[in-house]
Amino acid sequence: MARRIISAVILVFYAVTGIFLMIGATLIWLVTRPFDRRLRLLHLYSCFWGSFYLWTNPFWSVEVRGRENLDSNTASVFVSNHQSALDILVAYRLFTHFKWVSKAEAFRVPVVGWNMYLNRYVKLHRGVSESVQEALDACRQHLAEGSSVYFFPEGTRSRTGEMRPFKTGAFLLAKEMEVPITPVAISGTVNALPKRSLTIQGNHRVTIEVLPPIPYREFADTPAKELARQVRARIGAHVDEHPQVEAQSRTSTS
Repeated sequence: MARRIISAVILVFYAVTGIFLMIGATLIWLVTRPFDRRLRLLHLYSCFWGSFYLWTNPFWSVEVRGRENLDSNTASVFVSNHQSALDILVAYRLFTHFKWVSKAEAFRVPVVGWNMYLNRYVKLHRGVSESVQEALDACRQHLAEGSSVYFFPEGTRSRTGEMRPFKTGAFLLAKEMEVPITPVAISGTVNALPKRSLTIQGNHRVTIEVLPPIPYREFADTPAKELARQVRARIGAHVDEHPQVEAQSRTSTS
């Protein structure tokens, strides 16, 4: 009961401060949009917004690894495992420019969804072929303009933390646009905020690790399905909840 009460207080704090942070986002959008067509400053503010929620939560600590693998001057397709809704806040801690590819339902969330619209993040109706094509078209445009795009290729959050197979869309896009793939491994969020739960689960240490980008030339001739499998194994080798994936990956690369 005490944990639920504390969680409720934190969520109310997020909701109230979110209104004021949204006002700041709107002002930044209005002032910078004429000269910042990619909305880099607004996304940077959104990174601060997400990080603020993590910094002010006494139960979560986040460690960022592999910042040296980020290149803000090169558009890339980011792909990451997906354990929890908390992954989105954790990825904002990278403070690097990208456009989320997110399910359409997230855009309908008050305040949060409004900020997603302002940032021109990519909306996807899962299972609707027309929406998938529209999302890919938007991703192509962002990459052509120099903005990276961020995918969770599992398609949905894992209930147990075990990685689902990766869908091929992000990898087909990287091959078509001839841009690097940047793998990102997230650990610890599945226990900090489980799927379909708003109750904060005690003290948890979360890590997000940016792995070395994979240049286009290294996967140009690799079929998308095989590429998805290889990148999944590479990410799994750096995710604490997947010792079986780590073992398989080491065996396949030895």
